[in-house]
Order: sequence, then structure tokens, then C-alpha cells
Amino acid sequence: MALNLSQAEKDVDDTLFKNASDEESQTRRGSRVTEVHDHDRATVGKQLELEAENAIKYRTCSWQKTAALLFSEYICLAMMSFPWSYSVLGLVPGLILTVFISLVVWYTSITIWRFCLRHPEIRDVCDIGQYLFWDSKIAWWATAVMFLLNNIFIQGLHCVVGAEYLNTMTDHAACTIVFALVVPIISFFVSLPRTFSALSYMATASAFFTFISVLLAMIFAGIEAHPAGYDLETKGKPKVTAFPLSGTTFITLPSFIAEMREPEDFWKSVTAVTVAEVILFSIVGSIIYAYTGTQYMTAPAFGSLDDTYKKVAFSFMIPTLIFLGVLYASVSARFIFLRLFEGTRHKTSHTVAGWSAWAGILAVLWVLAFIVAEVIPFFSDLESIMSSLFDSFFGFIFWGVAYIRMRSADHGPKFYKVRGIRGWVGFIWNLFLIGIGFYFLGAGTYASIDSVVLSYQKGGFGGPFSCASNGL
Repeated sequence: MALNLSQAEKDVDDTLFKNASDEESQTRRGSRVTEVHDHDRATVGKQLELEAENAIKYRTCSWQKTAALLFSEYICLAMMSFPWSYSVLGLVPGLILTVFISLVVWYTSITIWRFCLRHPEIRDVCDIGQYLFWDSKIAWWATAVMFLLNNIFIQGLHCVVGAEYLNTMTDHAACTIVFALVVPIISFFVSLPRTFSALSYMATASAFFTFISVLLAMIFAGIEAHPAGYDLETKGKPKVTAFPLSGTTFITLPSFIAEMREPEDFWKSVTAVTVAEVILFSIVGSIIYAYTGTQYMTAPAFGSLDDTYKKVAFSFMIPTLIFLGVLYASVSARFIFLRLFEGTRHKTSHTVAGWSAWAGILAVLWVLAFIVAEVIPFFSDLESIMSSLFDSFFGFIFWGVAYIRMRSADHGPKFYKVRGIRGWVGFIWNLFLIGIGFYFLGAGTYASIDSVVLSYQKGGFGGPFSCASNGL
């Protein structure tokens, strides 16, 4: 295969399929986008067998630990941006979209899971990119570039948000560059564990403190006399709209699955997180928006609170500010490390060379994240551009294509006719997802670039490595 499996994995693969006919063997070793068989499940068992004597074991995540990782990635930091979203969209459309988007995320996550079950040897989204586009190494490299850039920019975002927190808490007591540097230094050491199972304990702590943070934010929003920046004469009392105001215009899962002891249980993880996502986003977004109103809303919503309340609630977000950047750094480092040391003892044992390489990769990733965050004055807009370019593929296009390829392998190229109404509904729905992806790729990228141009024309950007405060 073109995935450069280790010799041990190749031996396992040969053993599993030695009794298969030549035709079946070719199907499995070629496209491999076939229905799930016991042979495929056995591959996971063999991987666990091979890891049994290793000092460092990778397939150790339970579905509960995976749920903790997903909760931290999907929910924690995003929660406090939903009140602002509701202030733009209006409460009713905001709640409807919350449910709709959560269900879309659940559906595409289930598609990823089913695809990974058919290919237990998949280690990350880059392998999936190669598989989806007919074993193309060009697709693998293109996916790898998008994958690493996306993760580095997310790490950079956490450098910015960390500086935002420190500026807020200290009233800009030091240059923002210093604050932005503190975050990657701390995050580097927190990133050192080499398995997701180890990181899941940090994810659980992050989720707990996030819950405290948003609970306090909701309580403070309700008990404070007025939101921050309250001005009755010019802005009036807080306004809450059910519908939009006039003029309103509108990639880690395969890596997690690859370290699950029982990949079949992933649906439990993603379903639990989806239910929590709908409930928490809706409650937090609605309550804070209801007390703050459209005119006084900020993103994140901590900025809408009185100064003391803001600092208290925001402080409980510290574990999340650190952990989410750490999670993406770990995913990227794992991607590079496993390929550098595939088939060697440095991958599975506590060797000086192995740990030195792991630490070195993390250091480079965090240095790049810091530089990107500080050099580019329009970083937040650049993040939107990167999101439009990359998430269009990782969030929609890949999984629509994955569904079509799996169903074609199961029932033939005209599966939508063979399966009756189910086939047509599935086919149309996944074409719709692919269409959404291309819409974000085109219109989303254009809108983000246009935002950068307009901001430059208005003089809205400072220079690189600016000391100016970005506090709330």
C-alpha cells in the first residue's frame, strides 16, 4: 500500500487476508472503501496485540476519554461566543441553527467513524484524504499541508486569546508580546504527554473549569445592574431580538479514533458530546444574551460583564485556554512523529532520541504558532480565511465524498437507485454537504479576504509584534 505501514503491520495485514481470493484481496488493498467485516475489526485486535509489550501504548482511549477530548475541542472555548452569535442572528434563528449545525456535526462525525472502522490502519485525516481520492499521494500531501497549517493557526489563536486574558486581568501591565509568549512556553510543557489517553485527564479538568466559568458568567449577567459599557442615552436599555436586525448578512477525529481501544464505541462519544453541545450552547447563549442585549454584546461574552465579574468568570477559563492549543499541537506532533519513527523502537519505547524528537517537534510547532500570531496584524481575519479554505474540506467535502464512496463500494455506482428512498435521501443530503463545503470555500474565503481589505482601508490594523493591549 501507499501508506507505508510498518513491517509488523504489513505482516498482520498479510495474515488477515492470506485466505482471501485474489479478487477480494485486490479490492481490500486497493480502494479498501468496502463494507465492514470481522477481518477489519480483527486488525484493531492485532494492533492491540502488537502494542501489548510496548512501553508507550497508543490505542488506550476509552469512549469516555474520547468524549472528554471531543467536549474540550467542540464546546469549551466556543461556548462564550454563542451569546454574540445570537445577538447577530436573533434568538429564534440562533437556536434553530444551533440544533441544525450540531446535528450536521454529529452526522459527519458518524461518517468519519464508519470510514475509520473500515480502515483501522488510518492514523489521521491525511490518510483519509489519500484513500478518498483513489490512493493519490498528491491528495495526501495537499491534506497534510492544510492539516498542519490549520492546526498551527489554531495554536496561534490560543497565543492571542491567552494574551487577551492576561491583558484583561492585569489591565495591560506588560507588552502584549510578552503575554503572547507566556502561553506557548506553558503550552509546550503541557503538550509533552505522547498519547491522547494522557491528555484526556487534562480535557476533563478543562471541561470542569469551563462549566464553572460559564455558570458564573450566566449568574453575573443576571445579577449585575447593567452590562459593561451601559449608556442609557446613546445605546438605550439592552435589546433582545427574536429575529435578525434589518441589514444582517449571513480535523482531529480520525486521530482520536486511531487511539481508541474500541473504535466501535466512538458513536457513544460523539453522541454524548452532541447532546451536551445543543443543551449548553442554547442555555448559555440565550441567558447571557437575554440579560446583555444586542448593543452591549461582545465576543467572547466575558467582555459584556462588569469588570470584576468579567475577571472572576474569565479566570476559570485558564485550563481551556491552554489545553485546546495543546490538543492541536499534540495532533500535529503525533502526525509528524509517527511518520519519522515508524517501525523503530523510538515510537514505542522511552528512548532519549524519541523523547528529544517529540519535544523538538512540539517546540518548533509552538514557535511557529507564536510567530504567525504576532507577525500577521490581521490574524483574526486570517483565521477566518484559513477556516474557509480548510474547514470546507475537513468539515463537509471530505465526508460527503466518503459517504458516496462507501455506498458505491457496498451497492455499486448507482447505489442511490438500488437502495430506494434511503439511497436517494442519503445521496442528495451528502451532495448538499459537499455543496455547503464549496460554498464556504468560495463565498466564505471571498468574504474573509474582503474583510481584510476593508479593514486595511479603514486603518484598522496595527503592525507586527505590537505591544498594544488586546484585552476585553
